[in-house]
Amino acid sequence: MKIKKGDTVKIMKGKDRGKTGLVVRAYPEDGKIMVEGLNLFKKRSRPKKQGEKGQMVEVPRPLPASKVMLVCGNCKKTTRAGFRMEGPRKVRYCKKCKATT
Repeated sequence: MKIKKGDTVKIMKGKDRGKTGLVVRAYPEDGKIMVEGLNLFKKRSRPKKQGEKGQMVEVPRPLPASKVMLVCGNCKKTTRAGFRMEGPRKVRYCKKCKATT
């Protein structure tokens, strides 16, 4: 998976289409990511103490990494990521402006 924690991504499909956000957590084994403040769903929580009321809480859910595109930090465009070798290190780069990310 080419998207990792700390990347800025733009959602291309779904109810939050067109919004950008920061990746909070990545699940590479499932191919999913969690974006800060996006893909929120309402969850009903039960009262914890007697006399307290139950409430509805908005929680973020992971979304498939295939539904988002990486936003380049250099050119600020949505792009695909590529890999190349710079000496002994394998680095990720922007396919549009060729800058390392």
